[in-house]
Amino acid sequence: MKKNFFMLDSYHTAENTPRFLLDRLLINTRLFFMLNFFKIVLKSRSAAVKGHYDTEAWILSSYDIFKLIEGCGGRFHITGLDNLQKCKGPVVFISNHMSTLETMIFPCLIAPIMDVTFVVKDSLVEHPFFGPIISAQNPIVVSRKNSRADLQIVMKKGQELLANGISIVVFPQNTRTVSFVPKEFNSLGVKLASKAKVEVVPIAIKTDFWGNGKYLKDLGPINRKQPIHMAFGEPLSINGLGKEGNSQIIEFIAAHLEEWNKG
Repeated sequence: MKKNFFMLDSYHTAENTPRFLLDRLLINTRLFFMLNFFKIVLKSRSAAVKGHYDTEAWILSSYDIFKLIEGCGGRFHITGLDNLQKCKGPVVFISNHMSTLETMIFPCLIAPIMDVTFVVKDSLVEHPFFGPIISAQNPIVVSRKNSRADLQIVMKKGQELLANGISIVVFPQNTRTVSFVPKEFNSLGVKLASKAKVEVVPIAIKTDFWGNGKYLKDLGPINRKQPIHMAFGEPLSINGLGKEGNSQIIEFIAAHLEEWNKG
């Protein structure tokens, strides 16, 4: 049985959660965080190359990163976890995309409840560190250069995965960005859900605790003053081409971001 670390409807990091001593001693730099993050990644990569990186290992490494973030001053506020239990079958998760953080943390939240994979850029599966880890989860790989070709790939493999009981996480924005621009939020996820006749679960996230790097996005700074917010919405049925459903998802994300940005 898969280990589920989050049994309640919501999760909030306790305010008195201690920081790692070495993290404090390194004068609030990201050095301790990055060294330990890559330690987890290298261990996972080694297991993946050997063919030993299954869903349970994915969940555990994701949770290790979760606890590393908390130990480096990150404060999680996660709501709507009970909505994962309301899903009647595989679903399409549709989320905004801010940083590396959500990609690393979603597995320990979702995978204990249902089998799941991601739609990812081809550069990620070719990445020297992350590539074997991501490839082990049988993702849907797109180029982000040819929208028509990407649509065909997502529709074909997405329907196959959903038919086999595997849920899919889609980030409709073309790239990770702190700002949420609705017109840049494509309808790929709702089109897939409509075609496969499955529900969608909207996810709103605010993960600017872990910024994007100037030269390497995965090596961005961490800002311990920024709380980490994640909200899972109720499963939605998609009708027709999904225009109404996509609007509902955009409204869900925008409303949560507005609330969180008020502080």
